[in-house]
Amino acid sequence: MAEILADRAGVVPPRLADTMRYSALGGGKRFRPFLLIESARLFDLEADRVLNAACALEFVHCYSLMHDDLPAMDNDDLRHGQPTAHLAYDEATAILAGDALLTLAFETLSHPATHPDAAVRAELVLDLAQSAGWRGMAGGQMLDLAAETTSQASLTEIARIQSLKTGALIDYACRAGATLAAAPEADKSALESYTRALGLAFQVADDLLDAEGDAAVVGKATGKDATAGKATFVSLLGLEGARAKLRELEATAVTALAPFGESARTLAAAANFVANRRH
Repeated sequence: MAEILADRAGVVPPRLADTMRYSALGGGKRFRPFLLIESARLFDLEADRVLNAACALEFVHCYSLMHDDLPAMDNDDLRHGQPTAHLAYDEATAILAGDALLTLAFETLSHPATHPDAAVRAELVLDLAQSAGWRGMAGGQMLDLAAETTSQASLTEIARIQSLKTGALIDYACRAGATLAAAPEADKSALESYTRALGLAFQVADDLLDAEGDAAVVGKATGKDATAGKATFVSLLGLEGARAKLRELEATAVTALAPFGESARTLAAAANFVANRRH
């Protein structure tokens, strides 16, 4: 990512470039690009062949966090234990840097270096646009904002929100890895079952961290959902019920990987990481 974000021609306004690098390179788990790389590796496509696509996906994720942190959205002061971009720089710059990261993702993904076949690149671009836009992550974020005004949402409604807000880019990560590797449709289907469970598990873990996590470890404020009276997996299921749901989703994700045998052990470990993460 650092190489893509290097403004060697010196044409990007320095403050904008600095803010983009601050948010994209300053921390985080890099979980989505990891999933993309490991999914491609299932089909013997090594990391150096998919790094552009992995970077593009992380740029979209980082843009979404920058905008989520803004005062009009989640109004967060910390991200990865550091001041959020709108506080480290300013609100207008954070908005523009998020916009620039989003568009840089598609610039990167459509570049011939990402894949020699233009049809494959077009498929990746279309899929990411749908996953990140109104039918995916952005739509889920809109529904999530609406859920902040009511604690009456059902478990089915919360699962739908999170399958879009959190799950859409996780789904895309494994689909993109499989697309780059020209994987068979049956294998893509198995990966989709894995990511559906994994995406929900990631959000259940997030809800648990917000309810009982240590802000110093999590790297951002906690307890905000309860304060806002927001409907979450924890508010609907309770702490023990949410933990049980998390274990169930982890098991479902691991089971979905059975067709790949030992080749999927790293992806199985990722499900365990999600279920037991502390930040």
